[in-house]
Amino acid sequence: MANHIFTGSAVALVTPFAPDGSVNYDALADLLQFQLDNQTDAFVICGTTGEASTMTDGEQTECVRFCVEYVNKRVPVIAGAGSNDTAHGINLCKMVAKAGADAMLLVTPYYNKCTQKGLIRHFTAQAAAADIPVILYNVPTRTSLNMQPQTVYELSKVPNIVALKEACGDIVQVAETIRLCGSDFAVYSGNDDYTVPLLSVGGVGVISVIANVAPRQTRDMVAKFLDGDVKGSAAMQLDMLPLVRALFCEVSPGPVKAALNMMGKNAGGYRMPVCEMDDGNYRTLKREMQDYGLI
Repeated sequence: MANHIFTGSAVALVTPFAPDGSVNYDALADLLQFQLDNQTDAFVICGTTGEASTMTDGEQTECVRFCVEYVNKRVPVIAGAGSNDTAHGINLCKMVAKAGADAMLLVTPYYNKCTQKGLIRHFTAQAAAADIPVILYNVPTRTSLNMQPQTVYELSKVPNIVALKEACGDIVQVAETIRLCGSDFAVYSGNDDYTVPLLSVGGVGVISVIANVAPRQTRDMVAKFLDGDVKGSAAMQLDMLPLVRALFCEVSPGPVKAALNMMGKNAGGYRMPVCEMDDGNYRTLKREMQDYGLI
């Protein structure tokens, strides 16, 4: 197998906020330790689930630095450094690399968007800003921009662009990307509801939201598949689907933070415009958390 940044399950970690809105580093340490205790294979800090879009560059860099120091090389730390402004993204890449990140996660530009040619120029410029590996992130439901397989293939020729977090929701598109890019280029599921299908066409893991609350189960599901127990892995995927649906019944990370708080983990509150869940959705989430055995 190629020397990928990680294989298995990476948690797309929430950022816990204190009542005054600042980052709660004591709570963050507890969440990091919970993941390490449950053998999570990698951390993604300051991604979408981490509410990075509400952070200052200084806050984002400090969260990355804190995570890097706490984890202390036990598993890879991947830092969100995406932006819809290429110049700003270049600066973020430099900052998180200096903070010690093992790799960067770069999302496609949102709102102003761009063409596929623009994507190639945007990501190539960001990748050149720091000499650490890059994971591209395709999530059209968030950005209204879909990165095509041929575009990923062209970007895979950039030496430090080595992987893709794919959340397009189209398994045929995923398969074509993997066919074009080959086994040296890692593709990770960005959707918890189709991790096993993505593994079945050559993916090597997941960058997961549900892993915040079920790290061991998520890791074991991927490990079973990679070890050849496809039936066991598929059964775990099917078993977690109701909870996955509940965790995405509202915009993430609203539900997953609520779920962590239900478990007695201090995920804190949100930064607006994310806010507390609707009462009915909260009750549904609580029921699914109980049915899954997490509370």
